[in-house]
Amino acid sequence: MCQTVAVSEKVDPDRRDWWRHAVVYQIYPRSFADANGDGIGDLAGLTDRVPYLQALGVDAVWLSPFYPSALADGGYDVDDYRAVDPKIGDLEQFDALVAALHGAGLRLIVDIVPNHSSNRHRWFQEALAAGPGSPARGRYIFRDGRGEKGELPPTDWEAAFGGSTWTQTEDGQWYFHLFADEQPDFNWDHPEVRADFIKTLAFWADKGVDGFRVDVANGLAKDLSEPLPDAARLKTIPAGPDHPFYDRDEVDAIYREWRRLFDRYDPPRFAVAEVWTDLPDRRLRYARPDSLGQAFNFDLLRADFAADQFRSLVDKNLAAAAKADSSSTWVLSNHDVVRTASRYGLPLAGADDGAYPPPTLARDVAWLLSGGTSPVEDVALGLRRARAASLFILGLPGSAYLYQGEELGLREVAQINPADRQDPAFFRSQGREVGRDGCRVPLPWTTDGPSLGFGPGPAHLPQPGWFKDYAVSLQAGDPDSTLALFRQALSQRHALLSGLSRSDEAFRWLPAPAGVLAFARGDAWQVWTNFGDTDQPLPPGEVLLASTPLEGRLPAAATVWLRP
Repeated sequence: MCQTVAVSEKVDPDRRDWWRHAVVYQIYPRSFADANGDGIGDLAGLTDRVPYLQALGVDAVWLSPFYPSALADGGYDVDDYRAVDPKIGDLEQFDALVAALHGAGLRLIVDIVPNHSSNRHRWFQEALAAGPGSPARGRYIFRDGRGEKGELPPTDWEAAFGGSTWTQTEDGQWYFHLFADEQPDFNWDHPEVRADFIKTLAFWADKGVDGFRVDVANGLAKDLSEPLPDAARLKTIPAGPDHPFYDRDEVDAIYREWRRLFDRYDPPRFAVAEVWTDLPDRRLRYARPDSLGQAFNFDLLRADFAADQFRSLVDKNLAAAAKADSSSTWVLSNHDVVRTASRYGLPLAGADDGAYPPPTLARDVAWLLSGGTSPVEDVALGLRRARAASLFILGLPGSAYLYQGEELGLREVAQINPADRQDPAFFRSQGREVGRDGCRVPLPWTTDGPSLGFGPGPAHLPQPGWFKDYAVSLQAGDPDSTLALFRQALSQRHALLSGLSRSDEAFRWLPAPAGVLAFARGDAWQVWTNFGDTDQPLPPGEVLLASTPLEGRLPAAATVWLRP
C-alpha cells in the first residue's frame, strides 16, 4: 500500500525533479563508518556522519546494499530484500538514518538488486528442495545439462567473475547465474518475481526512500530458448534485442510497471539504471520519464584525462539526455573501478575505440596485477588531474555521482595480501583478476587509532599506512585540501545553479586553446579546464574557484570557475 511519506521541512516536497541536477554521494556501507567496533561499517556509524555529509554539500546519498548477505559479492548477493543485515543494523536504525538525512536536507537512494538473489534466499532454497519441474524452480532459470547423462552445462558461457554461468545441483539440473554461483538469476517472465519486487520497492518507498539505483538494470529480461549460441558466437552478439540476456526490449515492460508504482508517490520516486553500453540510444530507454528516469553514463570512467575524449563524451551524453527528456549522470569513480586519483596518475592509455576491454580498463587491470608497481603511479599528477576533472564535471548540466573518499583524493590500495581479499573475482579467477577490494578499503577519518577513525577496532579490509595522510581530520582544517575544494565547489555550485533559469539547457562551449576545454553555464559562470601539459593564459574574469593555485596562469591539469 503506497503512502505519502512525511519528511522534514528541509526536504522540499515540491522539488519533483531534484534528481536532475543533484550531487549524489555513494556510500559503500561496510567501509564508511563502524559504530560498534566489529570492523564492519554500519547504519549507526553512517547516521553519526550525517553532519559530515551535510557539511560536504551533497544533495543525496546512494546507499549500496545493506541487506542480509553472505558477502559472496560485497552484499550484491541478497538473502532478504526487505530487511537489514544484522551486522549493519536493523529496520529501526534504518528509519533513524532516513530521519537524520531528511532532517539535514539530504535524500536517500538505495541499491536494488533485481537480476539475481543469493543462493540463501528462501525462494532459491525452496527451489532446491522442490526438485526438477517444480513451480518453485520456475522463479529461477534451471535447465537440464548436455551430454549423455546431463553432466555438461547447458552452454559453454563464462560468468562475469570467471567460471561457467551454470552450476549443477545435487539432483543433476543446472541453474544460471551471470555472476557468482552464489547469485542465481531470477526468471523475470515469472509473475511472482515481478509482483514481489513491486512489494519490495513499495516497502522502501513507504519508509521514505527517495529513489533507487538499479543494479544490472539491462540484464533482467532473458531468452534462453533453444538453440543457444556458443561462447564464441555470443561474443559477437551486441547487447540489444538479439542478445540472450543483455538489454533486450522486453525489459521496457518491467520498468514501465515500476514507473507506475513510483508515480503513485508524492513526490514521485525516481531510479537510475546501471547500464553498461556503448549505444546511447539503447541507454535512453531506461532514462525516459515512463521508465526509470535516469541511466548511468559511465563513459568518463573509460576515458583518459584528455580534452578530445572529454568533449566528445560530453556532447554525446548531453544530446542523449535531451532526447530522453532526462539529465546526464557524470561519474568518475564508484565501488567497481580503480579510484580516480590513481587512474589519472598512470600514463594515458589511448582513445576508447569501442573494443573490450577498453584501453584504460586493460591498463588499470595490468597495473593492479603488478601490485601498483608497473607502470609507476605519479601520485601528485593523479591528484591534480582528479581535482581538475571533478571541478569539470561539477560544472556540467545534469547530476554528478561521487564515490566515498573521492572528496578526499583517496588513491587505490593496490597492494592487499591474498588472505585479506574479499572480492569473488580474485578467487574465481585464481588471482588472474585482482578484483575491486582496493577501492573498498574503509575510509580514514583520523590520523590514528586501529582503523584511522573508521571504528574503535580494526577494519575488515586493512588500511595502508599512507591512508592517514588523507584523513578527514587532517583535511578539514586545511583550506587547500581536496576536502576543502569539494566543500567550496558544492557550495558554489548550489549558488550558481540557483541563478540559472533552467540548468539543463544553460550550456555552451567557448573558444579555447588546444588542449583546453571551456564552457559557459548561462551568462554568469564559466568553466575552463587545461588537459594539457603546459600552462595556458588565464581567461579574463573573476576567479570563483580553482583546483590548484593559478599565479596568473591556467596551469596544466587544472580547472578554474570564472565569473566573466
